[in-house]
Amino acid sequence: MAEYRAKRDTKREPVHPGAILREDVLPAIRMSVAEMATELKVSRQTLYRVLAGKAAVSPEMALRLGKFCGNGPDLWLRMQERFDLWHAERAIADDLREIKAARAA
Repeated sequence: MAEYRAKRDTKREPVHPGAILREDVLPAIRMSVAEMATELKVSRQTLYRVLAGKAAVSPEMALRLGKFCGNGPDLWLRMQERFDLWHAERAIADDLREIKAARAA
């Protein structure tokens, strides 16, 4: 059976991993932010900042989330990377247009 890979609209902002935690994970596990923070061994403030999209999912947080959710750290890091790259590309779009690709001699 062939694997189906959904194509993403590159013009649409990727979802911050904190939104996934806030909208999908927390309701599914019926746990408060304080309880989840305790389980993750982080402060409530740290978790609140990630949930609000004000803090990135660091490698350390990805390890914690991957262990807690049972899906490993790579998923959380990839989501954060896509989010960060999308914003960075737009922030320096003018500069990128002026950069020419180097060619080997």
